[in-house]
Amino acid sequence: MITAGIDIGSITAKAAVLAHGRVLGTRVIFTGYNARQAGKNVFDDLLKELDMEALSIEKIVSTGYGRNSVKFADKAITEIICHGAGAYYLNPEVRSIIDVGGQDSKVLTIDSDGRVKDFAMNDKCAAGTGRFLEVMARALESDLDDFGVVSLKSDSPSKISSICTVFAESEVVSLISKGESREDIIAGIHESVASRISSLARRVGVKEPVMMTGGVAKNVGVVRALEKELGVSIKVSEFAQVNGAVGAAVMAAKL
Repeated sequence: MITAGIDIGSITAKAAVLAHGRVLGTRVIFTGYNARQAGKNVFDDLLKELDMEALSIEKIVSTGYGRNSVKFADKAITEIICHGAGAYYLNPEVRSIIDVGGQDSKVLTIDSDGRVKDFAMNDKCAAGTGRFLEVMARALESDLDDFGVVSLKSDSPSKISSICTVFAESEVVSLISKGESREDIIAGIHESVASRISSLARRVGVKEPVMMTGGVAKNVGVVRALEKELGVSIKVSEFAQVNGAVGAAVMAAKL
């Protein structure tokens, strides 16, 4: 069976195609202001890349905040369920998933069958999300893609206490003026993110093995800070950013 999953996030739209339980391909594009068009574009782009026709896709499931905008999907399913299904598909041993996207973060636990048991979500504040990191990168005039590696060079992470993104940005500007090193400030930013996410994790109770998904999972600095904060080892799949789309494709096979 060939299925597709489309995950419309606040910043990026993702698509994945599975055939007989194997990932054939994935695609990521910026969502932009038109979620409906982004869903169509990311799906069309992936099909073109795979040299496939839309008619060859038997079932399609959409997920993410813009899931209802994907009118050609057979069903729309919440991102909580799809992220659980995606992580379980990638590693059936996983019992906790930490997903950090552009504008929200969530932690969920799943059982031995991949069903979601509990979850906690932060979608009201940018702290502890990819958007928070983007704001900090601008304040530091740094490339966000370099954040992870740079932070690992720090021996003394800066202290960033503000919960609010705006106030935290002011703290970073103040640290820069005091002459603190870029690597220490970035490491401090990562510890701040880890602190916000760990509070969610403790609400649901993290059980190992733990997998991190979402675009922020590509930032090794955040992953290491979370491991330190939670006292666990965290697995990151090559499909971390498209986990929701993969999970949607998995759910499509069950329709």
